[in-house]
Amino acid sequence: MKKKNNLSLAEQEFEKYIQELEDPNYDGESSWSLPENTTPLEKTKYELCKKIVVYKHDNQLSTNDIAKKINLTSAETRDILLYHISYFTLDRLMTYASRLFAPLEVGIIKAEART
Repeated sequence: MKKKNNLSLAEQEFEKYIQELEDPNYDGESSWSLPENTTPLEKTKYELCKKIVVYKHDNQLSTNDIAKKINLTSAETRDILLYHISYFTLDRLMTYASRLFAPLEVGIIKAEART
């Protein structure tokens, strides 16, 4: 993949997609963003949703395709794709992600202190 500004093509396309969703004139369903003071749990759930969104995009799959792969309804899958993290527990999101990314491993990284 080509890289621009240290981002892969998939990451660049993902950023473009996020910008489209955050556009005030966007009239489709909107994704939720993280609150300013996020918890580690919220960040982890958000990152799992992001991985699923990128997987969907990279593999050019429909919401229904993803729903079948993770054994959810299209409406529930759409909630994941729109980052509705409060609708899901971490263990549920891990279960769905593991159906796409077997084997799946999640790590812990100590964050730098914010100033």
